[in-house]
Amino acid sequence: MSDLLRAPAEIKYAEELDWLESVDDNPKPFSWRLSPKMIRLFILGSERADGLDREISQKWFGDRSIVERAIVTLASDRGLLLIGDPGTGKSWLAELLAAAVCRNSTLVVQGTAGTTEDHIKYSWNVSMVIAKGQSRESMIPSPIMTAMETGVIGRFEELTRSTSDVQDALISILSEKYISVPELDSDSIVFAKPGFSVIATANSRDRGVNDLSSALKRRFNFVRIPVVTNKKSEAEIVRFRTEELLRRHRIELDVPPTLLDVLLQSFADLRASAAAAGSDDEKLESALSTAEQIGVLEDAILHSNFFGERTLTARTLASSLVGSLARREPEDLAILNKYLHGVVEPRSKEEGGSWPEFLEGGRDTIATLS
Repeated sequence: MSDLLRAPAEIKYAEELDWLESVDDNPKPFSWRLSPKMIRLFILGSERADGLDREISQKWFGDRSIVERAIVTLASDRGLLLIGDPGTGKSWLAELLAAAVCRNSTLVVQGTAGTTEDHIKYSWNVSMVIAKGQSRESMIPSPIMTAMETGVIGRFEELTRSTSDVQDALISILSEKYISVPELDSDSIVFAKPGFSVIATANSRDRGVNDLSSALKRRFNFVRIPVVTNKKSEAEIVRFRTEELLRRHRIELDVPPTLLDVLLQSFADLRASAAAAGSDDEKLESALSTAEQIGVLEDAILHSNFFGERTLTARTLASSLVGSLARREPEDLAILNKYLHGVVEPRSKEEGGSWPEFLEGGRDTIATLS
């Protein structure tokens, strides 16, 4: 695992999954590797009441009912659509679910404007077709077709980014559970095996890009992933991801709890400002998601490790925040400058602590970027 830039969940948590499978005596749907109860435990972590001989780490932070409904959906004939704002952990939850159900989360189609029907069905190895003609050997199955043939989970990221033609092709797969290959004279139908399902994700901010048809909506159970608003939960998510980052890069760097509080409060302030804004021009282009918050902290940690004194400072954190969130110029810089003067400056005078240094670092970065 150490030689992988980013190991998929089934490799990263292989030891945990092996152990859970060895002690799991609960009923399992289809050919699932873990029972629904163990999948929930793998994702949300163990508690003392579970009576396990070892602790299972929490990997996704959210409402228990969301995970339970997602698992139940995968045991049904319907696909699972995780929908929510950017950075709410949709893709991470989809990966964890696939890893726990079938130990393979890598059968993924990425939805874009350039995604075609071939990406979710099949294409051809041109050189083999020229040499031997069209056959099952010369066919290149899509990740979704491979999931069908092996009875596992296929994933479709950013479903609403793909065109209506691609979405229509998915309707037949979810309804009929087979793919027809008219180019072949024999063995021309690929049937789905028990255990096959699709987990799709959709960004709620993409509404209007390529809206889902009513027919496709009926093939999915919608599970909405809310934005994390609880400060304690958000702190746990940021801390969890930060610890992963430090381990992956083998960085020994102290992240003071006070600076984590500054980061959380800054994002809370900016979200409140965005909610009160009268127009889009008065809002940052950033969604101010938890994922972006993690990105700001990651940037600050790496900068401190490589170019600082191997300790995270409020100045570096402010610089990373401004640099990460200022995407439009000069609009975003003006919004951040207004926040520093209107909110951070009074707070630094009243509360002191890390806020004066945070204010100074933010101002310097805005001056540099302006």
